[in-house]
Amino acid sequence: MNLTFRDELFQQAKDWVLEAGETIRNKIYDPLTISTKADRNDLVTTMDRNTEYFFMANIRKTYPDHFILSEEGYGDALEALDGTVWIIDPIDGTMNFVHQKRNFAISVGIYHDGIGEIGFIYDVMADVLYSAKRDEGAYKNHTVLPQLSMQKNIYESILGLNHFWLCDNRLVDEKVIQDLVKTVRGSRTYGSAALEFASVAEGIMDGYMTMDLAPWDIAAGIVIVNETGGRTTNAFGEPINLLQKNSVLTCNPAVQEKIINDYMEKGRK
Repeated sequence: MNLTFRDELFQQAKDWVLEAGETIRNKIYDPLTISTKADRNDLVTTMDRNTEYFFMANIRKTYPDHFILSEEGYGDALEALDGTVWIIDPIDGTMNFVHQKRNFAISVGIYHDGIGEIGFIYDVMADVLYSAKRDEGAYKNHTVLPQLSMQKNIYESILGLNHFWLCDNRLVDEKVIQDLVKTVRGSRTYGSAALEFASVAEGIMDGYMTMDLAPWDIAAGIVIVNETGGRTTNAFGEPINLLQKNSVLTCNPAVQEKIINDYMEKGRK
């Protein structure tokens, strides 16, 4: 991707992300139509759909040759990441949005020929924007995020780990996950994959592991974590496929190998 065009694309995408976030804040207490998708906990609201439509309409008008991969049905049916692809989650953490009115994010990743070029994770209610361009570092608002410390060890680590590993685990023996939880210093669950990726990039968590995420949950986060020296693979260290759901481990490299070798591979079903 031409760097001048990438800079222009970054600024345009940033403007849309901030505009969409302002709209959500202004309407946060408006009545919502809430429905479910895969199950009773898989929520979608009018705000999810309206926000995705906002991005879709602007992208189609401004960049008609670009493609969209998104959660709520306004995207393209893609079999490859050829060309420029916007991967969008209009509200990541919809349950938090519905119940808490906070702890949710807009997530936008822009990929070109399969390479992550631009990433935005916008913590809407906190008005905090995480952003990155490939090979140009990652930022929290206007402050550059430092590279992750390579002095970290697993016993001093905080790991994002949701409950699905323990109550609906199709991948790894739950006893191995229990051992991992006992080994790390602490575990956390925030309910928004995008914000958990942002926490890893910022170094306030040392890893985030989950069983089953869609491309729009992780595309922006991968770009941002990469720029702070982190790594993102599936839970067993294998490459992520952004055209399907994946297990995910995004992590400080200083502890990633031990998590994979001593726990995930050990307990793999």
